[in-house]
Amino acid sequence: MDAFIQFLSSGLTEGARYALVALGFTLIYNASGALNFAQGESVMIGGMVTAVLLQTQMPFWLAVLLAVLAGLVVSLLLKRVFTYTLQRSGVLQVIILTVAFGIMLRGLAHALWGTQTRSIPAFSGSEPLRIGGATILPQALWVMGITAVVLAGLAWFFRHSRTGRGFVAASLDPTTAQLMGIDVKRVLLLAFGLSGVLGAIGGIVTAPITYTYADVGVMVGLKGIIAAIIGGMGSPWGAVFGGFAIGLAEAMTAGYVSSAYKDAVPFVMIVLLFMVKPTGLFGRRRVERV
Repeated sequence: MDAFIQFLSSGLTEGARYALVALGFTLIYNASGALNFAQGESVMIGGMVTAVLLQTQMPFWLAVLLAVLAGLVVSLLLKRVFTYTLQRSGVLQVIILTVAFGIMLRGLAHALWGTQTRSIPAFSGSEPLRIGGATILPQALWVMGITAVVLAGLAWFFRHSRTGRGFVAASLDPTTAQLMGIDVKRVLLLAFGLSGVLGAIGGIVTAPITYTYADVGVMVGLKGIIAAIIGGMGSPWGAVFGGFAIGLAEAMTAGYVSSAYKDAVPFVMIVLLFMVKPTGLFGRRRVERV
């Protein structure tokens, strides 16, 4: 039982990061119909910028704020290029663009910060908490708490604010939403902004546990998109569920089987899911007239 609690804590911590990245994928997909394969790099930006700024003796709160702003600015920059390409080409070209943008960001990170692994101090010390016979890092509680607050805030925003309801309407039917006076371009801007902020937050809160480096966004991004697909593309809460499901499955596999199979778990999960429910757990089948 103690081992299970230990693995559960590890899975929820890692799953929180996947959930935030998957949610970013879903927001952009709902707003544009295309996938942003550079989404994982916002995790790298959040963690690396915070770590680098802290080395200059900058106050912690300011370093975190600037790192989140960096994730936001980079995402909005990508949005400009994304929109231009989407209007003049197609979805395939946009996907290639986001892949290239992600490679460019990783190359820039290598040039600026090198390949070494960096860390961020834990928010409230690193003395483990004992629950029964299991030991849990205080940072794990910060990760789960901050993720819960962010998700609750987004739920309130999309359900109760005028801008949030407009976003949901535009995601469901862009043409009708535009006829009703909703600015679809603004919706896409909001989607990119939120995705950048979510990824940066995920990178910052988990860096004290998992550390951060220039290539951290590659695998996190892949697992994030798998989480979004498992939950059902277009379903925000499905993406969150998929993220936590992957995190828990990885932790249990690493704990009870072998850590050598950990990174293969999400890919096995998606193959099995496609054999049973290709639209994802909470996705709906789309019918198109031709």
